[in-house]
Amino acid sequence: MNATSSDAAAPAGPAASGRIVLLTTSHRVAPGLLSWPAWQALRGADQVLCADGAHPQLPYLREAGIAVDETSPGAQELVDACAGGRTVVVVATGEGEPRLTDGLARLAGSGRVHMPELELLPASYDLPGARLLDLVQVMDRIRVECPWSSRQTHEGLAKYGIEEAYELVEAIEEGDRDELREELGDVLLQVVFHSRIAEEGRPEDGAEPFSIDDVAAGIVTKLIHRHPHVFGDETATTPEEVKEHWLRTKAEEKRRTSVTEGIPLGQPGLALAAKLASRARTAGLEVELPRGEGVGYELLAVAARAEAEGVDPEAALRAAARAYRDAIRAREGSPALDG
Repeated sequence: MNATSSDAAAPAGPAASGRIVLLTTSHRVAPGLLSWPAWQALRGADQVLCADGAHPQLPYLREAGIAVDETSPGAQELVDACAGGRTVVVVATGEGEPRLTDGLARLAGSGRVHMPELELLPASYDLPGARLLDLVQVMDRIRVECPWSSRQTHEGLAKYGIEEAYELVEAIEEGDRDELREELGDVLLQVVFHSRIAEEGRPEDGAEPFSIDDVAAGIVTKLIHRHPHVFGDETATTPEEVKEHWLRTKAEEKRRTSVTEGIPLGQPGLALAAKLASRARTAGLEVELPRGEGVGYELLAVAARAEAEGVDPEAALRAAARAYRDAIRAREGSPALDG
């Protein structure tokens, strides 16, 4: 056998085995917005494949001059397509091509096949907060298709917002991280749900519609404006200075005539009393507590004293109430006293 035939009979080396690039994209990123390494791989490939003819990336790839074959090869077919050092890019579907990747893993594990170089290349990927887009999309569908959700109003959902806020506070006070994550999701749902309802507007009331993007834009603007020490030229090195900036900019925005404006009177009594005391103290107003008969005035004095000492009276009372609850349960479980 001459040298040429001997070379031809020799097993193909790694370079001759080619390259498979599995290109993944995120549905949360607009189609066509791909990373530079992804475009380089697509333009340098000998063949580009995609099993899904309706893949949202295909029109943009073809507009960019990338020829895409709509086919779904098996693992061995794909390995064969890479023979001679060819590069094949597979544009993954939403499921990530598990059948193909499992087949390639089996071939690689057999030890009988010279495998091409395998590369997983994220062409687009989620930025922080990307899953919020999923929540908005899910809420859109629920609002349209769910018989209960489609009939809800701001007024009808109001009680759930209060309940979820209390459950969040309880999770924080209990120190349960899993419960905290879940309750934060429930509170977030309330925000997205109300925003979705608001998109529809209320023509009969002359109400202008707004969306979750308007809600987010509003709070972003507010945060930037109230943090001039972060986004502007002012400085703040202590929490007290930050609070001073916050209160000053808030006063400029609201143009209120009284420090009591904006305090919701429907909140729990202890929290209401403490908030009023806080506003008065922050404004430097020395206001004598009203005197009167009854527990209400006593509680007012306790709430004001707690606020002055930096104690949240609501949280303190809840902690004491939980201790009382535990004492009740302990007493319920103890043997009956002799008569």
